[in-house]
Amino acid sequence: MLINLYSDTQTRPVQAMRAAMAAAEVGDEQRGEDPTVNALCEQVGKLLDKPAAVFLPSGTMCNAIGFRLHIRPGGDAVHLHPSAHPIVAEAGGPSALSGAVLAPVPGEAGMFTADALEAALFPAGNRYTPCSRLVSVEQTTNLAGGRVWPLEQVRSVLEVAARHRLRTHLDGARLMNAVVASGVPAAQWARGFDTAWIDFTKGLGAPVGAVLAGSAELIEQAWRHKQMMGGALRQAGIVAAGCRWALEHHVDRLAEDHTNARILAEGLAGLPGITLDPDTVETNIVVFRLADAPRFCRRLEAEYGVRMSTLGPDLVRAVTHHDVDTSAVRRAADAVAAALCDQH
Repeated sequence: MLINLYSDTQTRPVQAMRAAMAAAEVGDEQRGEDPTVNALCEQVGKLLDKPAAVFLPSGTMCNAIGFRLHIRPGGDAVHLHPSAHPIVAEAGGPSALSGAVLAPVPGEAGMFTADALEAALFPAGNRYTPCSRLVSVEQTTNLAGGRVWPLEQVRSVLEVAARHRLRTHLDGARLMNAVVASGVPAAQWARGFDTAWIDFTKGLGAPVGAVLAGSAELIEQAWRHKQMMGGALRQAGIVAAGCRWALEHHVDRLAEDHTNARILAEGLAGLPGITLDPDTVETNIVVFRLADAPRFCRRLEAEYGVRMSTLGPDLVRAVTHHDVDTSAVRRAADAVAAALCDQH
């Protein structure tokens, strides 16, 4: 049986979640008449301490609409880490949909400091450069290994943004992982951001959906962009019910994924040819280096039944989730060891 560590997007809804979805009360979501969607949006608004929220099909659409809310036509720039999802995995959407200039801010482990942001901003009033307009923070850092931004670092970045009158956006695809790992409530992470969102299709295990939150005015505008981008839904309570079930039952269990990721990292760290520091594994993502990563991953799956993903020629990512238990994680580590041994 395949041990699928490709991503936490590989999770399948458990039977209890399926039952909740099948029993969901529904209505026309686009007209505000789906009670399950409305309840989910209210729940997430309270969770993030934002006045309003809107249900969207995906986290990528949350970023697309979030950026569109803040970016003005005519050369506005978004400052974000070079490995952030809008740069590497959204098909150029920020530029195509918002006309945004993506201005990377360098930093370690998918994070940047207040000083780095300050240095990266374009000079105000300079006709030759883009206009710095938006700062986007990804929590946790996906391609950098699921790292959790320290709260004080987030606060210092927000202070720079406020001083320069910039808008702020929190990409919370795995925000609940950060909540569980740090003990810091979601509302504290979202505080100071103009828009913030959480995804339900990663470790929370729902099949569809994310919720974008912000002020009532911004979310009213978000509804227009949702319509424009084809995201308006009808009887969406069926999938929203899965998201509600996930919030009620799958948040605390994310700690199991974090433990399993650490077990995997410790099992891999000492293997020949692998570069990995287990102390950098804070949530459910393990990133490690080895030679010819694509060839290795193909062989690992074909011959040993373990699926991981490549992030580059020498970089592999493995993501733990509720469909892969501790026993399977240990077997995956053994499979990697066997593959490396056979390779040599």
